[in-house]
Amino acid sequence: MVQFAGGWLYDRMMAGWDVSVHVRELGDVRPLQILGATPLELEESLVSPNSFGLVPQAIAVAASMFESDQRVREGMLEALDSADTEIRLWGDRLPAELGRKCAPAQHRLSVAARAFKKRAVAMVDSASPIDAFESFCGAAHAKFPSNADLVTAM
Repeated sequence: MVQFAGGWLYDRMMAGWDVSVHVRELGDVRPLQILGATPLELEESLVSPNSFGLVPQAIAVAASMFESDQRVREGMLEALDSADTEIRLWGDRLPAELGRKCAPAQHRLSVAARAFKKRAVAMVDSASPIDAFESFCGAAHAKFPSNADLVTAM
């Protein structure tokens, strides 16, 4: 996860956002903590989504999790329909059911995000290079009309 969206998470945290990451298993959470994210258990979040008092304004999900977990898929589709939540997915193959709701885009990492992401990724996979951009399929909504921190990917 830190390899694909770590820089975006860090940049959001530095912009003043409360960043939480909901994971299947709370293994070694240090990479997420390096990025300034609060790790939470996905199962607990799905059972009682508002138990943490959080209303997400942005959600980023691996395409593989979108496809493999019906509850995640339903929550993402509901968020897309509500137009109140910014949506981002990453992965090699994006779900066909999203169709025109998502468009390819990239987030340019700040210099600090690259440095913190490098440190976090080194704890998970020391061979991964740190690029200046992270690629997503993003959905813009009325609250986020331009996905201000995204640039169109051609």
